[in-house]
Amino acid sequence: MAKPDSIASALARGSVQLRALQTGRRDAELLLMQVMGCDRAYLLTHPEAELTPEQAAAYENWIARRSRNEPVQYITGEQEFFGLKLGVTPAVLIPRPETEHLVEAALTRADHSTGLKIADVGTGSGAIAVALANALPRAQVTALDISPAALAVARENAERHGVAERIEFVESDLLEAVAGESFDLIVSNPPYVAECEVLELQVRDFEPWIALYGGVEGLDVYRRLVPIAHKALKSRGWLLMEMGHDQRDALAEMLASWSKLSFINDLQGIPRVACAQRHNG
Repeated sequence: MAKPDSIASALARGSVQLRALQTGRRDAELLLMQVMGCDRAYLLTHPEAELTPEQAAAYENWIARRSRNEPVQYITGEQEFFGLKLGVTPAVLIPRPETEHLVEAALTRADHSTGLKIADVGTGSGAIAVALANALPRAQVTALDISPAALAVARENAERHGVAERIEFVESDLLEAVAGESFDLIVSNPPYVAECEVLELQVRDFEPWIALYGGVEGLDVYRRLVPIAHKALKSRGWLLMEMGHDQRDALAEMLASWSKLSFINDLQGIPRVACAQRHNG
């Protein structure tokens, strides 16, 4: 009978299999932590602990998937965002830390004392919608996406965090399905990857193309969303959009007629969020 795998031996073997990846050792640890339901401290202090045959088989399968560049988040089915653990599937974009700047910008501009109406355009996993609903207990959020599969993931995440009753999930191309409604805040992390950058994406074979590709310049969705959002916002309502690293000037031009235009940088100093208030004209 084969000797059961220990944490030390499984981790060593997994790290070797993932050695071609820059994050190979870290990924091997993350996957083993998930398989065993433990934290990193336990891995480091209990190298002799044995995996069950089921755990060993699952770990071997996950390491093989990661060696083919499948994102860890799709393998484990989870990603943390704004302090919330969210479910993710290949039907949705994996929430990024950069998008947390968008949530923070929205919370800074939101009136926390009133029952705000918020639209999250292209909600994907529901990360932004769920985070805002969680932080703004009086807000009503409309989460829109063109993908029914994405909306199903978003709904599950809202239910997981107890905010599903305050989020309406709507299948829609941008704001088309809610034409005539008015919102205090419109937030969006639209597809903004330009054609020339697509081949550079390590996740291009796994994440949904529709959530990434924004046209030749990466600006196609912004060109459609900005005028539609202006019509859908209440007086002095805010539009907040995540943006690509080189799109500041183009968005500044699109939003030139808006009020209080500003850009928020990410931790690398790259403009990441465009913020603009609806003028009264």
